[in-house]
Amino acid sequence: MHTDHRNPPDSPGSSTPGSGRMVDVARMAGVSRVTVSRAISHPHLVSPATLAAVQQAIAQLGYVPNLIAGSLATRRSHIVGAIVPTLSNAWFAETMDGLGEVLESGSYQLLLGQTRYRQSQEEILIDAFIGRQVDAVVLTGVSHTPAVRAKLRRCGIPVVETWDLTDDPIDMVAGFSNRAAGAAVADHLLARGYRHLGFIGAEEDRALKRLAGYREAIAARGLPDVAVHTVEPPSSIADGARALAGLVRQHPRLQAVYCSNDTLGVGALQACRELGWPVPGRMAVVGFSDLAIAAASVPALSSVRVQSREMGRRAGEMLLARLGAAEAAGNVGDRIVDLGFSVVARATS
Repeated sequence: MHTDHRNPPDSPGSSTPGSGRMVDVARMAGVSRVTVSRAISHPHLVSPATLAAVQQAIAQLGYVPNLIAGSLATRRSHIVGAIVPTLSNAWFAETMDGLGEVLESGSYQLLLGQTRYRQSQEEILIDAFIGRQVDAVVLTGVSHTPAVRAKLRRCGIPVVETWDLTDDPIDMVAGFSNRAAGAAVADHLLARGYRHLGFIGAEEDRALKRLAGYREAIAARGLPDVAVHTVEPPSSIADGARALAGLVRQHPRLQAVYCSNDTLGVGALQACRELGWPVPGRMAVVGFSDLAIAAASVPALSSVRVQSREMGRRAGEMLLARLGAAEAAGNVGDRIVDLGFSVVARATS
């Protein structure tokens, strides 16, 4: 008969095979297993000396906590799932960086997923996040399938939507009005005397809201409708260049163009250089999100500044307030936070 002399499994918080056990960490650090568990899950609740001893023992033994077992015991995974359309665009990266920084301060980890602008993929990611028992979810935008809205409301975890506003969030929202931003760009261009206006934008919900606000403001002045060219997201500088060249072939009187992001705006500037057109003498260009590339372009690109990083930070603060108040049922503040935007006028308009 073969007798297995391996160490018996530890209780919740145990490690993977070969990486030591919690009881070994406790013995080496000279503390109880409860103290080790507290040092791992709530380091701020133990003294610095105890925390240092536990961390040293963990490092020496190669101990890896079993977070799944711990989450089953505490009903908290300390993971927040966040969904963005793409990881390739700097504006979403800034939001996630701000979110991650705040969550880290509360001992939460960030789990990212990208939809590639497909609502069907968002549904798949939501199922995966809920299945992994995330404690909260951060979404990009406020347009979701009824199934996603119903599922998130039913499971009861905190949710923050970003990069837009709505009076009917799934739970909470921190963003700005894309429609109002579009109207503000129209007012900016009309105030400078431009009357034949165009729009270059990605074929996605938030960009189309910017177009809607832009169109509404222009129509209110009784001016001709906007010349529109849309591209498949995620968009590129080359897309912006091709779009502007196509628009001016179809609309030779075009005087100014609003681009739904700075990448497209830089592409439009490139097309103007290739055509030999002075900017804004022959064509004015305005972008969106005010990335570093906007101020660095030649000429400097006018843009709509949104608080990309602060959006993520505020979402994180709202989640930590809700998660921290879950047991005390305390006040977690506003459910709808409007961070606003501003039109930054530079040389291109």
